[in-house]
Amino acid sequence: MARGSWRRHGSLDETLTAQRGYDLVRVLRIPEGRSNPARTVYRRVLIALAALLAGAFFVYIDRGGYQDVRGEPLTFLDCLYYSAVTLSTTGYGDITPISEYARLINVLVITPLRIAFLILLVGTTIEAFTETSRQVLKIQRWRKRVRNHTIVTGYGTKGKTAVAAMRGDGIAAGDIVVVDPDQAALDRAAGEGLVTVRGDATKSDFLRLAGAQHAASIVVATGRDDTAVLVTLTAREIAPTAKIVASIQEAENQHLLRQSGADSVVVSSETAGRLLGIATTTPSVVEMIEDLLTPEAGFAIAEREVEQGEVGGAPRHLRDIVLGVVRDGQLLRVGTPEVDAVEASDRLLYVRSVGK
Repeated sequence: MARGSWRRHGSLDETLTAQRGYDLVRVLRIPEGRSNPARTVYRRVLIALAALLAGAFFVYIDRGGYQDVRGEPLTFLDCLYYSAVTLSTTGYGDITPISEYARLINVLVITPLRIAFLILLVGTTIEAFTETSRQVLKIQRWRKRVRNHTIVTGYGTKGKTAVAAMRGDGIAAGDIVVVDPDQAALDRAAGEGLVTVRGDATKSDFLRLAGAQHAASIVVATGRDDTAVLVTLTAREIAPTAKIVASIQEAENQHLLRQSGADSVVVSSETAGRLLGIATTTPSVVEMIEDLLTPEAGFAIAEREVEQGEVGGAPRHLRDIVLGVVRDGQLLRVGTPEVDAVEASDRLLYVRSVGK
């Protein structure tokens, strides 16, 4: 889609973030309570049919109190026809109530059914407008309060797995925003309760709409290395302090991601290759690695602050199994001389039992 198609009145100077809520409904989507549209329509059709049948039943009971222009007694089909044209307010006048009892039934039964039928008939249209207005209000509120969230660019296999890992580590679905041009991928993300932005993450407009300028971290999980570089460059320009984690397929492109501003780079092809090689001789090691990388069960690798009573102690002698120490943004492995004693400002990478 051409870039200008997102602008209002052809103004190329107006960015997405400057547009009003109604203009963003098709781009930015805030998760709602889960509902099944097909089930809702099915239920409404059943209610409408029940109203028609109820009206026809009451008319059929007192069919002698109605007059047909043909001068013939009413059949049940005639009563169903009268119920349909009356409830829909069409009213051809070919069948009319003539007895007092029939007119009383029309006042007490048919009229309330007609009102209910009309409410049901226009309910879907009203609900569509109400849904749009509600979504606009939610977008406006979300844009005002969104802070320190995580943006995931690309909701393919890598992006979906990354989100699952974050959710398993306790990050709420409402604190994750997915940016992807594929509507099918966004529908899957919305089904998980995630905020979604439909657009190209290489363009700053869409990242700003996702709140990148206020994000705590940005996960680049695109399918191509060149796209990952462009997304990282754009994200770093918008969010100078955010932690950017990028995934690439080829190790030779790792330095490009670093130069573009990525804090961490995961080479998916090499990582998978290492696991495959290890699995040929020690498959149990791979199983343990998978366990450590999966927060939902068994063990997990986590990060925490140093407790007051641990300052000055050796990492190997702490109550947790410490794998490394993060000091001044640098990872130092246990056993190196620099981390003979932990400091108050350090952060510890340790093995955490799920449930602790």
